[in-house]
Amino acid sequence: MEDRIFRTAMGKFATGVTVITTKIGGKVHGMTANAFVSVSLNPKLILVSIGEDASINPLIKEAGTFAVSILNEDQEDLSAYFAGQIKEERQIDFDTFNDAPVIKDALANITCTVQNSVIAGDHTLYIGEVTDLRVQDGEPLAFFEGKYKKIT
Repeated sequence: MEDRIFRTAMGKFATGVTVITTKIGGKVHGMTANAFVSVSLNPKLILVSIGEDASINPLIKEAGTFAVSILNEDQEDLSAYFAGQIKEERQIDFDTFNDAPVIKDALANITCTVQNSVIAGDHTLYIGEVTDLRVQDGEPLAFFEGKYKKIT
């Protein structure tokens, strides 16, 4: 099957939008990801899928920690920025939560230690053990068929 057909089929699955962050040498690194899933309640585990060629991939391996910020409907610009769709350099005012950089005003901030990682095709699957989280009310930013959506 062609890559384009596969991508189109996967785009039929509506997802939320997250920004994955980690910190190395005092510098924050982040990327947009919609490949995020809850794995286990006991222990509390989540999974993120990061492309092998993504610049953040070796940084998560080195740091051994990462954070996930689940974006709200008003944070489309942050998603686009961390997806590399906005090329201008911006100064992002990160919040610090549990010693990790996170996106302010996100619906949820989740901090994790890497419990395991598995290379699967052209991605690394990181299983993170949740070390802390916080939640706030709001509406999610959704992604469907390659476009941002608001849930109504």
